[in-house]
Amino acid sequence: MKREIIATSEAPAAIGPYSQAVKAGSMVFLSGQIGLDPTTGDLVGDFEAQVRQAFANLSAVARAAGGSLADVVKFTLFLTDLGRFAAANAIMAELVAAPHPARSTVGVASLPRGAQFEVEAILVLRAD
Repeated sequence: MKREIIATSEAPAAIGPYSQAVKAGSMVFLSGQIGLDPTTGDLVGDFEAQVRQAFANLSAVARAAGGSLADVVKFTLFLTDLGRFAAANAIMAELVAAPHPARSTVGVASLPRGAQFEVEAILVLRAD
């Protein structure tokens, strides 16, 4: 199957040997996004700001692939403090309309650049 590499300047550039996303057929696998400002490369403010920025970055990559967060079939959330799960959940509920996709949430010891939150996704593009 042919693979297409997806890249956009509207999200932070990859900081390692990976792509922002890979499209294979109608499926798009989006790499994890943290709350980096795509212009400065700096981590944004507090936990909630990082969650919002990470979803904004993920949304930009989804758009570059020809989709949106509405096309996501699976999210994986990574939190350094599961005590903040309710806050992340509330923000996700604002940004992702029902019916909601599948989701996993994982507590981790640390994330790149000292981030408190990361999100990755799989989306399926609709046939035109």
